[in-house]
Amino acid sequence: IANGIALHGGFLPYTSTFLMFVEYARNAVRMAALMKQRQVMVYTHDSIGLGEDGPTHQPVEQLAALRVTPNMSTWRPCDQVESAVAWKYAVERHDGPTALIFSRQNLAQQDRTEQQLADVARGAYVLKDCAGQPELILIATGSEVELAVAAWDQLTAEGIKARVVSMPSTDAFDKQDPAYREAVLPKAVAARVAIEASIADYWYKYVGLNGAVVGMTTFGESAPAELLFEEFGFTVANVVKQAKAVL
Repeated sequence: IANGIALHGGFLPYTSTFLMFVEYARNAVRMAALMKQRQVMVYTHDSIGLGEDGPTHQPVEQLAALRVTPNMSTWRPCDQVESAVAWKYAVERHDGPTALIFSRQNLAQQDRTEQQLADVARGAYVLKDCAGQPELILIATGSEVELAVAAWDQLTAEGIKARVVSMPSTDAFDKQDPAYREAVLPKAVAARVAIEASIADYWYKYVGLNGAVVGMTTFGESAPAELLFEEFGFTVANVVKQAKAVL
């Protein structure tokens, strides 16, 4: 229906459901991307943090599938500021559909400078940094950004020069000029950890084969979100452990 409305023109259609249920609309999503139709697809309950509904309702591979779909722009914001930027990006986009991926959890508001705010629309930006070149880069999206920031606090307190990169949209970041991408993810910094409560394999394109990914390699389980995050390693202690292992 949304594809038909988009093709008819005159309206900007948007749809909304749990991220897991993109599976029921896969052909329609693919056709929207194939036809480069302007519409917004809003997906909530975006990770194993969904809770007691269990693995049938917990998305694991869906984010990666959306990201690798040609002409699709996929955003997973970490707070209301990134959400507003993502919505603006989606509304102003005319050459394909945009998926906005939202958490069930309450997420911490992040402090930003004017420059950081301007850089959100570029898909990835430096949220926390150190003096000089970092020894380590933590890359995170959505609900895991605050986890990366908490790990950055601990690493910084221990004298490790670390950087946090929030990457709400990998496709928007990949379209940036080489100088900007290098400024955010310097090639010289090989020690990298990506943190996302989704399929881990996608992130090796950013951390390299020697980097670490705190992500999912299995389906989820049925339990409250806080227990699942601890069970699958989405904790400050584990992020710090993985960070030190790649240094």
